[in-house]
Amino acid sequence: MKSYKIVLESASPRRRDLLKTLIPDFTVSVSEAAEITGGTYPARLVQLNAKSKAKASAEPEAVVIAADTVVYYNGSYFLKPKSEDEAFNMLKTLSGRTHYVYTGVCIRQGRKLCTFYDKSAVTFKAVGDEDIINYIKSESPLDKAGAYGIQDNVVVQSYEGSYSNIMGLPLEKLAEKLRALGIVG
Repeated sequence: MKSYKIVLESASPRRRDLLKTLIPDFTVSVSEAAEITGGTYPARLVQLNAKSKAKASAEPEAVVIAADTVVYYNGSYFLKPKSEDEAFNMLKTLSGRTHYVYTGVCIRQGRKLCTFYDKSAVTFKAVGDEDIINYIKSESPLDKAGAYGIQDNVVVQSYEGSYSNIMGLPLEKLAEKLRALGIVG
């Protein structure tokens, strides 16, 4: 099997950790691609953003993996919060309810693009204001779509679908696509 230089086009430490379970040796780059933040269906939005990041990569000879994750509830997108107040409002809105996490992924191999998405359902516990404030004080929610991390074990009651998708990189589908493309064995 041919050896490829792999680039993860993402600043997310969670995506790095997840990808290491599939591919131990890769480099990281962060695209300056502008992201779409609404105006279309969530599955389309995350795939467009992932494709934009993959195309913007400064690594033309590498296999580039780019991803985008959004939380979607009741017709609204919950992206990374810009402030503690915004994080509080997101968590308060999602408390006791089920929402969806969409992650789009684009694998760029030369000029070829393979783009796909995954969708998971997440149900929050009914979380009180004091618990939300304490969670925000930990600063963990401030760099995550929807203002939470499933791995924090704080607000999530249950989920359906891919756990790694909720963290930001659907490993099961990614592994399947990488094998189909001949990039991993």
